[in-house]
Amino acid sequence: MKHQTLDQINAVADVQAEAPALIANRGQRLERWAQLLEQSPSRLTALAGTEYTSPDMRERMRTDGSAIAVAFADPIFRAQGLQDDTYGEAKRFFEMSDWQLHEVVCHCHVGANMPARWAASRVRAAISPGAGILAWLRAVFMY
Repeated sequence: MKHQTLDQINAVADVQAEAPALIANRGQRLERWAQLLEQSPSRLTALAGTEYTSPDMRERMRTDGSAIAVAFADPIFRAQGLQDDTYGEAKRFFEMSDWQLHEVVCHCHVGANMPARWAASRVRAAISPGAGILAWLRAVFMY
């Protein structure tokens, strides 16, 4: 193993030294995810029928271009332990219930492709469950 200075590493890698402080708790992780979704392309691919699949299959569900894929593309989330872009991993990492994650990623709400801003509003609703109706109203009137 070759010793390199931090400047040498910075020249070839995107070093994120602030990662632990950025997402110290569940609420901060969810807010960062919502922000990433708002910065992503306008349409995301939804997962089909999360509420109808067996728990084992649901844990492994994934699709390119999903809200979960947006989170997995973030180097800070990966450094914090997000291991892949599956439903089960998102549920674990973001400490969400099946119902909360279903609200963010399932096609039954808006079809096969969903507005990224809508998904972001559903993620924010999971931060403060009592604010769910407010997040829903914001999503309805903002896109």
